[in-house]
Amino acid sequence: QVQLVESGGGLVQAGGSLRLSCAASTNIFGIYVMDWYRQAPGKQRELVATITNDGDTNYANSVKGRFTGSRDNAKNTVYLQMNSLKPEDTAVYYCHANYNLRHYWGQGTQVTVSS
Repeated sequence: QVQLVESGGGLVQAGGSLRLSCAASTNIFGIYVMDWYRQAPGKQRELVATITNDGDTNYANSVKGRFTGSRDNAKNTVYLQMNSLKPEDTAVYYCHANYNLRHYWGQGTQVTVSS
């Protein structure tokens, strides 16, 4: 069983920055890929960033160059640094892990970007 707890969301003006954190209840060294997803009102949940244990990252086209994913295995924490935020980035952001063939999700953290 893996529990994921996100934090760091909030209200920010367009052009601002936020840093999201996702704390895991287990050692994440054994979780090869951890992801960040987001879901805006009335829209499907979409993949924002993936971070592998090797440090490789992949991003949705809409956030490339603005968002940076990272992980600290020693702290069992994954991060999402979000810069140059836009109103269209407004969503609930979720941390996700696929571990031992099971999918685990955090409760989400709200990010609201005002214009």
